[in-house]
Amino acid sequence: MTHPTLLVIAHGSRDPRHAATVHALTERVRAERPGLRVETAFLEFNAPSVPRVLERLAAQGADEVVALPLLLTRAFHAKTDIPSVLREARTRLPGLRVRQADVLGPSPLLNATLERRLREAGVRPGDVPRTGLVLAAAGSSDPEAIAVIAEIARELRHTGWCAVRPAFASASLPRTEDAVRALRAEGVERVAVAPYVIAPGRLPDRIAAGAEAAGADVVADVLGPAPELARLLLDRFDEARVPMGASLSA
Repeated sequence: MTHPTLLVIAHGSRDPRHAATVHALTERVRAERPGLRVETAFLEFNAPSVPRVLERLAAQGADEVVALPLLLTRAFHAKTDIPSVLREARTRLPGLRVRQADVLGPSPLLNATLERRLREAGVRPGDVPRTGLVLAAAGSSDPEAIAVIAEIARELRHTGWCAVRPAFASASLPRTEDAVRALRAEGVERVAVAPYVIAPGRLPDRIAAGAEAAGADVVADVLGPAPELARLLLDRFDEARVPMGASLSA
């Protein structure tokens, strides 16, 4: 019997920065836990695909895989796309046990990553009480995902920011530029925008463009391969392994 393999499943993008960031993150996960086999697969746009990686693992004698969605909320990809791909794999590869781990968010480690990126962008501790924060997510048509972002914004408000507003790059409102302008209209002295997005791409670029157009004072980088994010991936992996002996056919 082999040790379980961690399979990180990213969405994929035509933007080469996306895959590069995902691979940098998985490299950090390997460094955090030497000896753990970590593989990367993509739902679309990039190779290798999820079925191809699972087929390769089965051919190499792997018997347990924890499939970890590189997603911040439980929306369509986590609820539908990834479970469908994994169900098909279980049918084709009956000797390979595959368990889907939970999505990454919400988590204090994600909030810590946001804080890291804001500090790197120039937000000092003394700036926080007079700074309004825009938490800019990719966006979703799933009400559960939107509610999670709104709740994270409410929690961040209690960490010292004078105001926090959620915003979205697609599918939902308000847009980043509208949230920045709303804070200005309320008299907020400084406005910082924190992309709640893992890797660069079209939607993060839209967030940055909206922030710049509305005159935000600070625009942080995407979450990227931060050490806190790598630790979170390992936490989700460990959580999913606990019931690994249970039936995986559901």
